[in-house]
Amino acid sequence: MEGVGHPVWRALVAAHGGLGMVCTEFVRVGRGPLHLPSLLRRVERTADLPLSVQILGSDPRKLAEAARGLWASGVDVVDINLGCPSRRVVSKGAGAALLRDPDHLYDLLARVRGDTQGLLSAKIRAGLDSSDQLDALGDAVQAAGLDMLTIHPRTCAQGYSGRADWGLIRRLSQRLSIPVVGNGDCLFAADVDRMRTETGCAAVMIGRGALRNPWIFAQAEALRAGGRVAEPNGRQVLAFLKELTAAYMGVLGDRPGLVCGRLKELLRYLGRSLDDGGAFIREALRSPDTPSLLEVAESHLGALPARELDLGAAAAHAPARLPQPRPERL
Repeated sequence: MEGVGHPVWRALVAAHGGLGMVCTEFVRVGRGPLHLPSLLRRVERTADLPLSVQILGSDPRKLAEAARGLWASGVDVVDINLGCPSRRVVSKGAGAALLRDPDHLYDLLARVRGDTQGLLSAKIRAGLDSSDQLDALGDAVQAAGLDMLTIHPRTCAQGYSGRADWGLIRRLSQRLSIPVVGNGDCLFAADVDRMRTETGCAAVMIGRGALRNPWIFAQAEALRAGGRVAEPNGRQVLAFLKELTAAYMGVLGDRPGLVCGRLKELLRYLGRSLDDGGAFIREALRSPDTPSLLEVAESHLGALPARELDLGAAAAHAPARLPQPRPERL
C-alpha cells in the first residue's frame, strides 16, 4: 500500500466506520544508523483506532530498535513485512526473501522478539516460489513468540496474479494457536464474511479492496450485524474524491503534482466500480492537473445512481482485475 495508503486517505476511510485497526504503509529499516525522528514522521494515528506500523528490513538489531521506538511513541502493534514481492526488495534479502529459509526466519524473528516487549506481528505470503514450506513458516513465526500472523495466500513469484488460495489461510488458522488474519481478494463486503466462514481466520485485512471501495469496511460490519448495507452513488463517490483532494492539499499543497499523482493512483482502483470499459480511468490518467481530474470525475460520475456503480455488498457485474501496486512504489 506504499504510495496509496496515505494518512489522509486512511482517515477518510475510517470515518465511514467498520475498521478495527488501521495499518500504515511500510517503513524501510536499513542497515545504517536509525534516524528515529524520520521513522516517527510516518506514524499518524487515525481517530481512536489501534495503529499498526509495518517495518521492512532484514537486520534483527535494527528491526528491534525501530520497534522499540515505535512502541514508545504510542504505536499499538509493530508488524514485520515478510511478503513484499518487489524484485528490488527481495534482492536485498528483505520482504518475501525471508521466506526462503524457515530456520533463518525463526532466528531473525526470535532475535527481534527477544529484544522487544510490545505486540509484534508478521505478514507473510504463502512462500517464495511455492507454498510447500507454509507450515514450517507458520511454525517459525509462532515459535519465535510473535503475537499474530497475517497471510496473503499468494507466493512471491505470483505477485498479484491468479487467485488468492484461501485454503492456505484455513490451513494456518487450524494449525496455529496465535491469531491468524486473512488477506487477499476481498473486493466486496460479502467476501469478508465468506473468508471468515471458509477459513476460520480471526480477522480480515483489506488493502486493494478498500482502494476500490472506501465503504467496504462499514458494509462488512453492517452485513455481519444483519443491518442495512449502504450502497454509494456517484455523487457520494465524487464527494469522497473532493474531500480527499482538500485533505491532500492541506498537507501537500506545496506539491500539486504529488496530489494529482496520488489521486490518479487511487482512481486506477476506484474506477473499476464503473462498468465502462475503463474509459473513466483512461481519461483521468490523462488529466494534466487536479482540477482537470476532478472535472473528469464529475463528468463520468455525475448523478450516477448506486445501481450503476459496482460498490454494493456483492458483485453486480464481474469486476475488472484490480491493478497491482506499481513496482517502483514497493
